[in-house]
Amino acid sequence: MTLQSVTVDVLDPTPPYEQLRRQLADLVGSGVLAPGDRLPPVRQLAADLGLSPGTVARTYRELEQSGHVRSRRGGGTRVAPHPPTTSTPEQALEEAARAYLERARVLGLGPAEAAAALDRVTPR
Repeated sequence: MTLQSVTVDVLDPTPPYEQLRRQLADLVGSGVLAPGDRLPPVRQLAADLGLSPGTVARTYRELEQSGHVRSRRGGGTRVAPHPPTTSTPEQALEEAARAYLERARVLGLGPAEAAAALDRVTPR
């Protein structure tokens, strides 16, 4: 399985393991990754994203501790049977908005510039 929507932004001040953890937790919580779905092996995902295997292993450990996934030797890492879910679409959107505003801040832009960028790309 490849996770094509998962990316790591080297310009983001958030550590890569946390960027990856947040994205995978969102995919699990929103149901895009369903219970029982297998995540890529640590080495494969690390190579796909240009990360060290230790970074991906840390991400998987944290996801396991939070109840999102289960890891078994020889069985890989799979989405847990009853993973935590995102409470509401509004909460998921607010989390995405916080991440977007943080990214804008890193680029030296404020909320007004971030909102203007959204206006420019919003279909009319």
